[in-house]
Amino acid sequence: MAAPDQLWVNLHAATMAPGTPYGTIPDAAILVRDGSISWIGPRAEAPNLAAGGTTQIHDARGAWVTPGLVDCHTHLVHGGSRAREWEMRLAGEGYEAIARAGGGILSTVRATRALDEDALAAESLPRLDALLAEGVTTVEIKSGYGLDTPTELRMLAAARRLGRMRGVTVRTTFLGAHATPPGWDADAYMDLLIRETLPQAHAAGLADAVDAFCERIAFTPAQVRRLFEAARGMGLPVKLHAEQLSNSGGAALLAECGGLSADHLEHLDDAGVAALAASGSVAVLLPGAYYMLRETQAPPVEALRRAGVPMAVATDCNPGTSPLCSPLLAMNMACTLFGLSPEEALAGFTRQAARALGLHDRGGPTSACGAWGTRRSWPMRWACRGWLGPLWEGTPDDREPAHHTRPARAGPVLPVLADGGAAAHADEQPGPRRGRASAGPGGVRRHRPRRPQLGGV
Repeated sequence: MAAPDQLWVNLHAATMAPGTPYGTIPDAAILVRDGSISWIGPRAEAPNLAAGGTTQIHDARGAWVTPGLVDCHTHLVHGGSRAREWEMRLAGEGYEAIARAGGGILSTVRATRALDEDALAAESLPRLDALLAEGVTTVEIKSGYGLDTPTELRMLAAARRLGRMRGVTVRTTFLGAHATPPGWDADAYMDLLIRETLPQAHAAGLADAVDAFCERIAFTPAQVRRLFEAARGMGLPVKLHAEQLSNSGGAALLAECGGLSADHLEHLDDAGVAALAASGSVAVLLPGAYYMLRETQAPPVEALRRAGVPMAVATDCNPGTSPLCSPLLAMNMACTLFGLSPEEALAGFTRQAARALGLHDRGGPTSACGAWGTRRSWPMRWACRGWLGPLWEGTPDDREPAHHTRPARAGPVLPVLADGGAAAHADEQPGPRRGRASAGPGGVRRHRPRRPQLGGV
């Protein structure tokens, strides 16, 4: 027997569709049929209810509904901590000096190689939970802290497991070309990746895309090109850490290869901007790393904007240079440090982030009826506030934090849908465990999520 239709009313939709600010539909309604959103629009234009009165009507209590947040660049699966490096940076040591002294990526490689898949998943789960608590519904997770075939595959398998554990969409990215392991020549290591590691990851169904670090302390454009050619031969899309520390021409290479996204881009030049504009590749901005490294050269946002390059925003959650698990803070940083507008930042964490992962069924409207892959609800008063982390508002009777979909009182909750699957209410969704709650100012209950154990902070 088919499930009854679900009609959600008393809500405001920020569809992120071009044409109006935030793609706003005030006083909107959402119709869910057979487990998928079949219609969204003004409540006055809602379709006729199903015959026989079987439609269930739910009151969203004035919530703003947005596409679910998409974190399109993370390194959240890893072992160990790099808190010591934060102190070294404060003492004046730079990224390259720390890496050459055995810190940086190679420090995490040693800790990650020591963990089996179970331990990797357990150690990484709190980081995923922190992202989910702030509205993330789709997350990209890279490998890159193994730098050998067994560990790279183990990282990707752990990432897949996290998605199953939390019922969230995880897109895995093979980043074996993150650094050259000790004792290896860069060309010989690239041979290993192309001949053995990537084919095994692809054969096991563990990689959705391929990434590399194109930089003077990592891999040259010529070396990256070889990897990208191998990836494209397997039908895998490519993306690139490009122009973070210097301008090596990585963005132009990525664009030439038809890649999904070029990420970081602090040192992107006009030729790189033009190449990205011509290819339609996404520029992924990572303000967390910019902040942690105390960089002074920001990505050329105005040039990207003028050229019409789509700009996404991500946390870059990683143990050393961006131990950040807050998409709300990442959006705030994108505005305050890089000059994005709030609307650009939210589009960057929804529609454009989905595009950076090659996911065109989420992050915003995908058809005339405005169907979304995933969506997120927020208390109405939240909409005009800056992103500084989870915000709590309301009266003593509104006792739930803004980043939870469950209403304060018992009753129906907004569904979270992914890939057209069945609706799962918040009280049925696997998700982060709740932390402690205490009374905040004015009697408002403040929720304290469990703090993930992150390196570098």
